[in-house]
Amino acid sequence: MQIIFPNETPEYSGRELTLAFPAMVDGERVECMITAEALEDHYGAASPRLEDMVGAFAEHRTRIEAATRRLLSETRAQCLVLRSGYVRFYEANWRN
Repeated sequence: MQIIFPNETPEYSGRELTLAFPAMVDGERVECMITAEALEDHYGAASPRLEDMVGAFAEHRTRIEAATRRLLSETRAQCLVLRSGYVRFYEANWRN
């Protein structure tokens, strides 16, 4: 499974408190999201405000994409949402 992350600005959803970002999995676009809670708990976002979430995403993009890659592999590239619990599990078990 080939997974590539286009260098696009994530899309903020204030209603859902998420950032959406794309992945290309074997040539197919898959929309991925990360929750404000995950960004606050694991990546240093100070709040669920746009500026704080985008800043944390940009600063930790490599780590977020690594966790996303793992989850995409585990779910066979289904639509996904990175939640705090998964990030906690991922970071504890697979971080290099």
